[in-house]
Amino acid sequence: MLQSHLKSLTFFVGALVILALAFNPCAQATNGYFSHGYGVQSKSMAGVAAALPRDAFVTATNPAGMVGLGNRYDIGFSLFNPNRSHTVTGTPSGQMGTFPLTPGSLESGSTTFIIPGLAANWMLSPKTSLGVTIYGNGGMNTDWDAKVYNNPMAPVTQPTGINLIQLFVSTTLAQKLSDKHSAGIAGIFAYQRFEAKGLQAFGGFSEDGTKLTDNDASGSNGFGLRIGYLGEPINGLHIGGSYQTKIFMTEFDEYAGLFAEKGDFDIPATWTAGIAVDLSRTLTLAADIQQIFYSDVKSIANPMNPANFQQGVLLGNENGSGFGWEDMTVFKFGLEWEGIVDMPLRLGYSFSDQQPIPEDEMMFNILAPGVIEQHLTFGFSRKMCGGKELSFSVMRAFSNKVSGPNPMEVPGTQTIDLEMDQWEFSLGFSF
Repeated sequence: MLQSHLKSLTFFVGALVILALAFNPCAQATNGYFSHGYGVQSKSMAGVAAALPRDAFVTATNPAGMVGLGNRYDIGFSLFNPNRSHTVTGTPSGQMGTFPLTPGSLESGSTTFIIPGLAANWMLSPKTSLGVTIYGNGGMNTDWDAKVYNNPMAPVTQPTGINLIQLFVSTTLAQKLSDKHSAGIAGIFAYQRFEAKGLQAFGGFSEDGTKLTDNDASGSNGFGLRIGYLGEPINGLHIGGSYQTKIFMTEFDEYAGLFAEKGDFDIPATWTAGIAVDLSRTLTLAADIQQIFYSDVKSIANPMNPANFQQGVLLGNENGSGFGWEDMTVFKFGLEWEGIVDMPLRLGYSFSDQQPIPEDEMMFNILAPGVIEQHLTFGFSRKMCGGKELSFSVMRAFSNKVSGPNPMEVPGTQTIDLEMDQWEFSLGFSF
């Protein structure tokens, strides 16, 4: 049996590599740049999964849920549609030492993305499972067909924008501690790819202007861990929680003059806790709370402070300017109804206490307007013979706008508005 599992694992990892090369999991800026959920069934309940495992993508939320799933494969595809715009109002002051933006409104291109995912779980024994899951994050993706940051003293190219892709391959070992309690640990290999265009205007503010922009794609990789627990302390009450370590990544060498710490861009730590209650034989209510520690990554969290440039703290320095993002706490609620034979229906809603971009950090976040705060989701599954299952979900991220001043102009001169809304349609097949 072990040999059979190893053959399946070899085939599956090969499929992951092919899938990763064929598609780019990207542009999924929903909770900052983290996805609102992983796996079609979780996505249809706004990402709820910590205490309610439904497919092998659960390891991206709580690896302890894998051991209760049995032998299974999951494949999913999402059609993701983010709509992003920014508006600059106010006439530039014309004073020396300022950094004005051209007034007007722009919409970002690149509005449709295909996001694939694969997951598998094999039971090594009745109490132990081994799983492999591939999934992605992204969302710091913009494509403005203009010279957004113009500088008459520097040859600025267009379009302006950045693209960040994050790919995760997670290998999970889960163990039943008793009939109603389990634990899991997942080793995470992460790969990132980043590219920036049209940022030549910041050349005078960079430690190395040759590694600031238009250097094609730069790669980065690293490793981390996620640990989790799942239990049913009393009949019908399920609890779960997990913690993912900060993933320390190698530097983006080609962009050492843009990101703090010479191109460092680690992946922040997160924790998730959840509860699920069986209200009846056919109705389950579940909720998760998730916190993302963006403030622990300097290239994401460092503020853009014009005084830093005057004091010689340049882009690429240890304390160089970043996006100014703050920690984010997300509350997720899901409802599953199994009143129709072999066709469970799901509904979800999530909101954050505050999107991660402060009002005084508009300048750099034109590149990454991750301002979404609310998601509404719906989905269903169709169970078929032989243990097969087809699932569908739709997500609507409601439009949100954040406004603030241009921090590099005379106060009160220019205002920057960032706005985004999203749709996502997902289809999954399990067997």
